Amino acid sequence: MKNLTTVMMLCAAFTVGVLSSCKKLFDNPDINNNPNAVTNVDLPTLMGGTLLGVGLLHEDTDVRIASIWAGELNGLARAHLGYAQYIVSAQNFTWSPLYPVAGQARLMQLKADSIGNAWGKGIGQVLEALVIAKATALYGDVPYSQAFDATRYPTPVFDKQLDVYAALQTTLDNAVANLSASTGSAYPTKDFIYKGDVKKWKAAANTLKARLYLHTGNYVQAVRYAQQGIAGTDADALIPHGTGIGVDINQNYDFFAVSRIGDAGFDGAYLPKLMQSRIRSINTKTDETALYNYFFKSGITATNSLDGNTVDGAFIASASQPILTYYENQLILAEAQARLGKYNEALSALNTVRARLNSGIFNGRTFGSAGRKYDAYTLADFGPAGLANSTSTINVQVAMLYEIISQRYICFLMQYEAFNDYRRLAVAIPVVQLPIPLYAGSQKPQRFIYPQVEINTNPNVPKPLANQFTKLPVFP
Repeated sequence: MKNLTTVMMLCAAFTVGVLSSCKKLFDNPDINNNPNAVTNVDLPTLMGGTLLGVGLLHEDTDVRIASIWAGELNGLARAHLGYAQYIVSAQNFTWSPLYPVAGQARLMQLKADSIGNAWGKGIGQVLEALVIAKATALYGDVPYSQAFDATRYPTPVFDKQLDVYAALQTTLDNAVANLSASTGSAYPTKDFIYKGDVKKWKAAANTLKARLYLHTGNYVQAVRYAQQGIAGTDADALIPHGTGIGVDINQNYDFFAVSRIGDAGFDGAYLPKLMQSRIRSINTKTDETALYNYFFKSGITATNSLDGNTVDGAFIASASQPILTYYENQLILAEAQARLGKYNEALSALNTVRARLNSGIFNGRTFGSAGRKYDAYTLADFGPAGLANSTSTINVQVAMLYEIISQRYICFLMQYEAFNDYRRLAVAIPVVQLPIPLYAGSQKPQRFIYPQVEINTNPNVPKPLANQFTKLPVFP
């Protein structure tokens, strides 16, 4: 944590040539020790670097571990086989570039303040919240209140997880206020997510607020902010990619097709099994064939050959990576309303997702039409004999929740939010879970464990040290 404000580490995390202007961040020799010394750094450069870092954190090894532990992916060889067996140590985890990216988001805000740019500060606050939300959801108690001033706090305290959640809500409230400013701001360039649309950033902030309220079981607030969240798939927060290997390809493509072929795949994972159960089933309103073929390579039956579709599907080199999406926003709304007993409202939100899937849109691209069917549901479909009642329950609420969480699980392909659901749904009332099997042993992993570097250098690391099976306060 002594290097949290040493944003120079961020440059090393990026592919050579992607961020050639990154060196400009360090024109001021004091920047490594004094995060306020940003006078020689322009806001667009800070923004471009921070966005790249946030993108990296949504495609990194941590995301793959979370996907494996959620049962969406399976580890087949080398380190990823160990992850699938839930065998990890403190050496497997790192907070670089996680905290350096969060530190750069804070620098964005300082720079924006220095030039009176409210919009730039608001975007920086959203990006900071995204990174710290990932940290606390995966690790529990983490540094936040003292995390970005290495001079005053070389060994920052670990804030309690629920306090971090509350602080993030305040950060996002401030972001929304700044993004609502009507005058006195010039939009920072190098925004490759929303390209100058402040309203979309504001909606994304509200979707993130709704996500965090869902985590903490505050369904009334989750509904409130989802209703102000991402309003269409054209407003998804996506990290764009190109086709240059070693330059701008999606890191999932690099992993599956270039650098780690065979280390992980979908054989033995629960995700394809769930999708197969939604193909040619008694539910005549749903057919996941097209999306299944978009996710996975088809026509190969050899053992350990169910790979991600890197040819013309979800994992091509130029595939955009989701951060926050319309589907997540609407499914937050659907689940929260269902838990509040507002079934018509929940059904409406679920059907908006189904209508959009029926058009073939998924993370900014279109999947095939053959075997693509998502007809609108009615409340009767979730009755005891309803075609969408896949659990044969007599409880409409449970039947509807099962369908909603199934759709969330599918839409969270290669996103760490699937692991958050995996743990959250074990304690949300009423308890409705997917039958995701264990890969090994008798315990489900509950968290990431603190990195060895942090253990060695920060005496404030919580003791006794937790292992991967220790539950977190937010998912007790």
